[in-house]
Amino acid sequence: TMMVEKGDADASLMGVTNNYPISIKPALEIIDMQEGVSRAAGLFMMIYKNKTYFLADTAVNIDPTAEQLAEIAECTANEAIKFGVEPKIAMLSFSNFGTVDHPSANKVREATEIIKERRPELIVEGEMHADVATNPEFLKENFPFSKLQEAANVLIFPDLNSGNIAYKMMKEIAGADTIGPILMGLKKPVHILVRTQDVSEIVNLAAIAAVEAEASNNH
Repeated sequence: TMMVEKGDADASLMGVTNNYPISIKPALEIIDMQEGVSRAAGLFMMIYKNKTYFLADTAVNIDPTAEQLAEIAECTANEAIKFGVEPKIAMLSFSNFGTVDHPSANKVREATEIIKERRPELIVEGEMHADVATNPEFLKENFPFSKLQEAANVLIFPDLNSGNIAYKMMKEIAGADTIGPILMGLKKPVHILVRTQDVSEIVNLAAIAAVEAEASNNH
């Protein structure tokens, strides 16, 4: 990590022999955050049935506040744009558009309003169920007021429990291909591997780090 900070290396991948909290600590202590970003977050790209989904936060923030959740959504949308994908963002919850009055659902609802105000050009909706977010026919029929009228491709989870569980179930049960975890928010490309990743997954993440490093050097 210090080599990346000092410019002796362009990017870093680590974590094969340590757990995630130990591996990420040097990155958070040494590498500065991007301007306007208060904390790092973890993103997984999931490729399933020729569709690409961006899932966050899957790795870092255990119980983000509404403000932090909005920031995670914004960072994830920016990553999707980098990959040439128009982000269609669903802020996920066990509640649909106010059907449940609970602090967890209210947090997601507030985060949705924050990002709508901050980035009005983005397609973002919530709070909403995951199946509603990915079923445009049901969405149009039952929630015609929603700005999201196509299947969401950016899925923002209310906490780390739900995000981490969801991506691992998609991978292990559904057989989705995974790229990540992509560590968002740092000024320099540092990514933390997980122990269950195979060689192809490590190569994919290394390729992303190389592209990020090249873009950073060009700036």
